[in-house]
Amino acid sequence: MSHDLFDAQLTPLGLNQVDGLQEHVKKSGLAEKIELVISSPLLRTMQTAVGVFGGEKYTDGVNAPPLMVETAGRSGRPAVSSLNCPPFVAVETCREHLGVHPCDKRRSITEYRPLFPAIDFLLIENDEHVLWEPDVREANEAVALRGMKFMEGWLWTREEKEIAIASHSGFLFHTLSMYSKECHRTIRDEVSKLFANCELRSIVLVDRSMLGSYSPRLNYPGKIPAGLDLPSDIADKKHLEEAQKN
Repeated sequence: MSHDLFDAQLTPLGLNQVDGLQEHVKKSGLAEKIELVISSPLLRTMQTAVGVFGGEKYTDGVNAPPLMVETAGRSGRPAVSSLNCPPFVAVETCREHLGVHPCDKRRSITEYRPLFPAIDFLLIENDEHVLWEPDVREANEAVALRGMKFMEGWLWTREEKEIAIASHSGFLFHTLSMYSKECHRTIRDEVSKLFANCELRSIVLVDRSMLGSYSPRLNYPGKIPAGLDLPSDIADKKHLEEAQKN
C-alpha cells in the first residue's frame, strides 16, 4: 500500500532473474522464433520484456531508437537496442489487477515514451491511467473476463504464431484458469498454476474450428465405381427422368 512503490520497478533481484531468463531464451533458440513481444504497460513488465527479448547493448549513432534508454526506472542498466529483435507492443488489457495498490498504477504514456522509445504504445487509448481507482480493487472475475477479451478478442487476431507476453501472475492465473476450464484436469492444473517470478511458460493455443480442416490420410472417398450416389427416392426420380428423355 506504500505510495513509494507507485508503478514498482524491478528490484536488483528481479533484474538478475531477467538476466537468467534472457540467457535461457537465447540458449534454447526461442529468441530466434519470437515474432512479437507484448507487454503490460507497467514499468516492471516492460523492463522484463525488454531485458529478456530485446537486442544487445545500445550504441550511440545507430539509426534505430533504443527499446529502453539507459537507467530507465533508476535501474542502473545500459540502454537496450531495438535491432535484431521482434517488435514490442504495449497492451492495456493484459495489465495487473486495477485499483487500490499504488504499485499497480501505471504512469502516463507520455512519461513512458522517452524511457522506451521503440515500444509501440498506440493501442493504449488513454494517456493517463483513468481505469485505476484508489478505493476499488478489481474483482478476480473481472480480471478473468478482461483476460478472455485479451485472448479471444485481440490475441487471436494477430498474424504472428510465436508471441511472447510479459504480464503479471494474478492476471495470468485468473485468465488461464477460465480459458482452460474445458480442458482435461491435468492440463488445466498445469496451465493455470501460479507463476513464479520471471517464469516462462510455453502454451500452444489451438483454434477448435480448424480441427476438422485437415483430411486424414486414411479417409476413403467412396462412390467407387462411379455412379449415382443419392438417396433412393431421388435416385429413382433421376432414373425416371433419364428414361423419359431417351
